[in-house]
Amino acid sequence: MAVQKTESRHFSVKKGDKVVVISGKDKGKIGEVLHVDPKSLRVTVKGVNIITRHKKPTMQGQKGSIEKKEASIHRSKVMVYDPSAEKGVRIRHTVLENGQKVRVSAKTGENLDN
Repeated sequence: MAVQKTESRHFSVKKGDKVVVISGKDKGKIGEVLHVDPKSLRVTVKGVNIITRHKKPTMQGQKGSIEKKEASIHRSKVMVYDPSAEKGVRIRHTVLENGQKVRVSAKTGENLDN
């Protein structure tokens, strides 16, 4: 049996973060993170990767419908959006004087945890 390589489960994005998509059909779109799934390394971003689901009627007299919703994308396809730089940035972790660990933009040095 082959040993499976495990990837680091550390995420640079959190639920509620503003992110920019850096590759794929929605490249350049900016949206809010709705859901983070660390097990599958995927994130769901509002307004990005919209899929269409066709719902059949389940009871007599009920109508079918077409539902549009966001599907998840891989975490490597998004970067945290820095409003002061107006683009996606890498992040760094720093510890403040009071011992609190915060995420900081590597480009501008701005605190991203508000």
